[in-house]
Amino acid sequence: MAADARATRSRRRPPAVVRASRPVSLRPEVGGDTTPEFITVAVVVSLLLLAGLVMTFSASFVQSTVQTGNAFGIFGKQLLWSAVGLPLLVATAITDYRRWRPVARGLLAVSLIAAVVVVIPGIGVEVNGARRWLELGPLRFQPTEMLKLTVPLYLAHVLAGRWRRLRGGDLHALLIPAVPLVGVVGVLVMLEPDLETALLLAAIVGIVLLAAGLPGRIVAGLIAALGLLGLAGVATSDYRRGRFLAWLDPMSDASNFGYQTVQGYYALASGGWTGAGLGQGRGKWLYIPNAHTDYIFAIIGEETGLLGATAILVLFAALAVGGTRTARYAPDPFGRLLAASITGWLLVQATINIGSVVGLLPVTGVTLPLVSFGGSSLVFTMLGIGMLLSISRAARHGSTARGEGAR
Repeated sequence: MAADARATRSRRRPPAVVRASRPVSLRPEVGGDTTPEFITVAVVVSLLLLAGLVMTFSASFVQSTVQTGNAFGIFGKQLLWSAVGLPLLVATAITDYRRWRPVARGLLAVSLIAAVVVVIPGIGVEVNGARRWLELGPLRFQPTEMLKLTVPLYLAHVLAGRWRRLRGGDLHALLIPAVPLVGVVGVLVMLEPDLETALLLAAIVGIVLLAAGLPGRIVAGLIAALGLLGLAGVATSDYRRGRFLAWLDPMSDASNFGYQTVQGYYALASGGWTGAGLGQGRGKWLYIPNAHTDYIFAIIGEETGLLGATAILVLFAALAVGGTRTARYAPDPFGRLLAASITGWLLVQATINIGSVVGLLPVTGVTLPLVSFGGSSLVFTMLGIGMLLSISRAARHGSTARGEGAR
């Protein structure tokens, strides 16, 4: 009996084999399995890019034919910029997003220098009274588009290094790098002049600060300050004042300042539920100014109807979900702040563009991200999305997603 008991215990005893456990890394990893956030952002961006190429050609072939005799002229440029931006997007998406931290200051310095150079007479290219472009051979470069990316990148880098102080409620550590920077950038952009982009950049900075824990009362104060700045910009410019009054009542000045707004209304109204069909819209026949840039949403509504316009809104809503979840599950504060700022940048810019077309906001020169024609705008937008995709590949769900350690 004793022998049988010993034999039974021996059979139940686990084998004396020591298994080496894998070391647990506390650093965020980029790569591995594809996350739901990555899939969402990648699919949405692909669809918006495709829609942008199709609608850019449809909205521009009349103007391109009139100006150059080549119906594919404007579309060809957009296709070229897409060919430049897409490899950059892919390369950025497969690169560890933390590699951008050491170069954040340098990139901001380059963009600020470009913003200074562009306002110098004789260097910056002037179009319709605004000096916003630098010529680089056959191409034109807009420094403000670079600022939309480098400003939040720099702030995410600086604030991530102060994360423990920010969690302790240190407003000095939060506001000092942001407030002077937005002041300098705002002055440079207003010298071009470009009030709309200045307000957009201020909004992007506000999103970074909000993601870093800025109290709601200060956010409300900043919004009020932006509103006053916008009203001051309107009051000091006859052109802006005319556009603002036309926004309040576009039919009262339908042949002048309200012309673009009214023509956009006509295009949207004629689209109905399903639209006139791709290429069949009338607004692009030189009725709607800037049909392929800041008013491309009117052409989308006219040619694809309410269904097509709603599809664009749904895609941006899906981008908001993917970007917000990426920021929520980012493995470190830098990734969290950068994802929040890039997502906010794209959504605020899309809101301004679409809002101005449908009459909820005054008409601006802000383009629709990934959809409107634009060279440097498209390239820097795709770079930002590449960073967002890189962060989404490192997204962690569950208890590891909310690590507070600064890196």
